[in-house]
Amino acid sequence: MAQTTLADVNYQIEKYWAPMFTKELRQSNLLASLLDKDYSGSIQKGGDRVRVSQINAPSGELLTVGTDADTFTTEKLSTSYVDVTANKRAVAALEFEDLVDLQSQIGSEESEIRQSLLYAINKQINTYLYSLMVPSASAPDHQIVVTDMNSAAVSGARKLAATAKWPTSMPWYFVVDPSYYSDILDDTTLSSSDFGGQDRPMIAGQVALPRYGFQIFEDNSLSTDVGYAFYKDCVHLVMQQMPRFKISDLHSEGKFGYKISADIIFGAEVGISGDEKMIKYTGS
Repeated sequence: MAQTTLADVNYQIEKYWAPMFTKELRQSNLLASLLDKDYSGSIQKGGDRVRVSQINAPSGELLTVGTDADTFTTEKLSTSYVDVTANKRAVAALEFEDLVDLQSQIGSEESEIRQSLLYAINKQINTYLYSLMVPSASAPDHQIVVTDMNSAAVSGARKLAATAKWPTSMPWYFVVDPSYYSDILDDTTLSSSDFGGQDRPMIAGQVALPRYGFQIFEDNSLSTDVGYAFYKDCVHLVMQQMPRFKISDLHSEGKFGYKISADIIFGAEVGISGDEKMIKYTGS
């Protein structure tokens, strides 16, 4: 009978769980799925820095044929950028008695151990990303109090976003807690297909509700009566391609058994004029 060794289990975990874990992490974290993740560079270790850049539009010029339209003036290429440092490590760890308990779950897509580690890491990343969602409080104020997330509130968000000149090259998103989402479902103008388009993309396992220029989603990790409308590059997220798993025995600690840890390096920064590309709604 073959003996289960620590090296064998470590190898199998890295081979089978790491790619699956990354895919599940990206699919299960709603906010991370919606934010911008395009960057130049690579993340190999904590502290690595990558760059997110955009070319600023030239001013251009209007010429008149027969007067001055035979020549034109060039402008120097101008680029704005945000440097994002991968300085956060999301970690989750468990202890167990026997390697066989872990090995029996390695090939299972429904592994409770993998799912519990995923949940813990996902929660840490999600909480950190929302901590960066701090919108402008002036010129104009992007922090709005509404007790009922009805059609008037969503329409007001669309107007505020348009006034702030959010780009239209990518979708606008609206993420709300279950209470606000119930308000939306109870509002016929928002919930009935008679009042909106039928293009309903699926992101992070949810089908979007397209209304008033937004793709609306429910996020049950938010507190009661909290919601965010935003453009995807309000915050830039960078993340390692693969998590790291480590298994070790507890003998050096005077214990029998093993521990497994999972961690992933990531970073996030508010984008260019990012505080004006997000709107926060609260009930009070």
